[in-house]
Amino acid sequence: MIERYASILKEIQEATTQAGREPGSVKLIAVSKTHPYSSIRELYDAGQRDFGENYVQELIEKAEQAIADGLTAIRWHFIGHLQTNKVKSLLPFVHTIHGVGTLRLAQEIDKRADKKQIVPIFIEVNIDQEESKSGVRAEDLRTLAEAINSLDHLALHGLMCIPNPERTGGARAAFHETAQLESDLSPLSLGALSMGMTSDFKDAIAEGATYVRVGTALFGERPTHSAPTSD
Repeated sequence: MIERYASILKEIQEATTQAGREPGSVKLIAVSKTHPYSSIRELYDAGQRDFGENYVQELIEKAEQAIADGLTAIRWHFIGHLQTNKVKSLLPFVHTIHGVGTLRLAQEIDKRADKKQIVPIFIEVNIDQEESKSGVRAEDLRTLAEAINSLDHLALHGLMCIPNPERTGGARAAFHETAQLESDLSPLSLGALSMGMTSDFKDAIAEGATYVRVGTALFGERPTHSAPTSD
């Protein structure tokens, strides 16, 4: 796995250079959902700090183990569909939430956050307007961003998208559209883009991704169930 990790880091660096972007401007989120804690520890010891999980209880269990092991620099990213009734239990452990697609969820995060806690979030954009997917539609994005910015405990870092792999023009077209939406939002957000997975992260980097979410290329095939919602 360490060889795969080194290879992915090299590919990210090369794609960043080819896009004419600053070295280090793209962060890797290792999508560790359904993989054992031992694999997370192995990557942490190799230098990885950002890990992504789709399920609240799984993130909490792994985070508690990391705390017990003294992994103080680890950053947990929640990249799945977050139900409002799970927000309270998640907040003590999560660093960044990547899938906020409704004002109701944003308000619940704001309500449940500690008094001094500021939660970094990404708005999830339903870039292909699929009925089966969560996320805000492009025409409603600015209204949601403005509402989020009125909340005391949220920091809007940028946009997140998961393109339909069968869309016309491919994922890169979706990444381009998402980057344009983010540009149009300025100065309502901090300009970050969470997009790109194992199969398309190079295209995402070419279109401006600042976080790429890679799981299969790092950890191998997942040992149990999971829907294709993040990697």
